[in-house]
Amino acid sequence: MTIRCVVMDIEGTILPITFVRETLFPYAHHHLDRFLADHRDDGDVRRWLLLCQDTVAQEEGVRPTENQLPDILRRWMTQDRKHTGLKGLQGLIWEEGYRNGAFAPELYDDVTDTLSAWHVGGLQLALYSSGSAQAQHLLLTHTTTGDLTSLFAHYFDTEIGLKADAASYRRIAEQLALPPGTILFLSDIEAELDAATMAGFQAMQIVRPGTKAGTRHPIAARFTDIDLTRVGSANTWPAPR
Repeated sequence: MTIRCVVMDIEGTILPITFVRETLFPYAHHHLDRFLADHRDDGDVRRWLLLCQDTVAQEEGVRPTENQLPDILRRWMTQDRKHTGLKGLQGLIWEEGYRNGAFAPELYDDVTDTLSAWHVGGLQLALYSSGSAQAQHLLLTHTTTGDLTSLFAHYFDTEIGLKADAASYRRIAEQLALPPGTILFLSDIEAELDAATMAGFQAMQIVRPGTKAGTRHPIAARFTDIDLTRVGSANTWPAPR
């Protein structure tokens, strides 16, 4: 089938994992208490805090107070828990950091031009990350190569489901209103690619430096190696350089 949409992961796919792990995560961890103190009554902050409280109450049988939440959220951050409420709060903290010029994401050098060419060629582009849709949008707004949000039509996060769950990709296909076989998913994680293919997606592993190449999916080292007309031909992709 002709590919009509490319859905892609962020970390290890369009930018180095180190930006998220060594810049964004520590920033949110360091600024959490101050941010909550300054914005506790904001509507979005209240929404995510209540969701976190609900989860703790369900799991532990006792609803935490708001004063107890910061320690719980820091523990979740350390565990890299993929909780929608936590990711929503992190996104709000990062928004403040982007606005203050605290950091700017640098994408891999093969990404921006390829995304632009795909967009001009009529492909729909979408992100799917465990980070909130808001955080995804902010990241693309503030890249070192400029604001790339005009290239993307959709942003999917854990509200659609977990990335290793095939049902999540079925929901994405439904929201895109496209046959799953016309959607290509790009990620560095084999388990995510497995789930996507179970849902009928085409899938490809992006093998950046430090990523271990798998054996179950076609691989490409750079976006410039991807020939969308050959998707599905597992043996025709160039080996990582």
